[in-house]
Amino acid sequence: MPAISKDLVNHLDISENDAGQRLDNFLFKVLKGVPKSHVLRIIRSGEVRLNKKRCKPSDRIETGDIVRIPPVRTAEKQALPASQLAPAREFGIVYEDDAMLVINKPSGVAVHGGSGVNFGVIEQIRRARPEARYLELVHRLDKDTSGLLMIAKKRSALVKLHEAIRNDHPKKIYLALGVGALKQDKLHVKLPLFKYTGAQGEKMVRVSEDGQSAHTVLRTLKRFSGETLHQIGLSELTLVEATLKTGRTHQIRVHMQSQNCPIAGDERYGDYQANKRLQKLGLKRMFLHAAELHLHHPLTGEKLVLKAELPQELQQILLILDNSCS
Repeated sequence: MPAISKDLVNHLDISENDAGQRLDNFLFKVLKGVPKSHVLRIIRSGEVRLNKKRCKPSDRIETGDIVRIPPVRTAEKQALPASQLAPAREFGIVYEDDAMLVINKPSGVAVHGGSGVNFGVIEQIRRARPEARYLELVHRLDKDTSGLLMIAKKRSALVKLHEAIRNDHPKKIYLALGVGALKQDKLHVKLPLFKYTGAQGEKMVRVSEDGQSAHTVLRTLKRFSGETLHQIGLSELTLVEATLKTGRTHQIRVHMQSQNCPIAGDERYGDYQANKRLQKLGLKRMFLHAAELHLHHPLTGEKLVLKAELPQELQQILLILDNSCS
């Protein structure tokens, strides 16, 4: 993102990374802290010029265009305390080139700041790579979900990846441990999902006719039962491969809950008593991991199959179950 002075007239040369987007969206990013209503007013009043001409908020900017931005004053923001600044951090890299970065996100880390979280993965990576001109999340993972997360390093890559996601690509495969058993070894769950706000202001999702269409393929990989589980009050656990056909918020979590096989360790949609019992086996997090991405490279078209190994703490749970439930 180009650096600008809000006290002076700026003439910005549009780079390849910024080309193709609406003028108003570009200015909303460049003029952070300036109310959107004011940004729209200076465009419509003619104070913003595109290649020395009057312009509209909906005009598209292209590489080589010059945007004139007038001085805009904003109230001085108080500096954040050091405890709230994103620390520079790199994460395990699964794939990287000039267009995109795919990392293996650990559980317990939000993908971005907001909703009571000061910073997330994207803010930490930006701090770690101050020379990077463009870093944007392609999609999201829940805070407690680990695994493959895509970050675009060029806007052209972001646009292509978003287009692929709208067409229900790339193929995303997750591993989950369910409390209970699925009715069939392979199950197509096609239940619409509706987003709403919970009693504590948290984001929630439920199956509802009023929701968006959602499709998850659940495949049983392994069943666990036996004396060790009975001792902690559980009858059966199921290791499940979940393939997303759509990408709705909390989709796998709610679809597995709908099949009476909620994800182990899921504090929002899971079985509270079962989660407490599973802590005795050492499960301290939600057992959901984004394990595989099958996609075509956004710029070259090359087919990529990316994998992230199950984290050690989840492998340990499976080892305990294997040894005690065989």
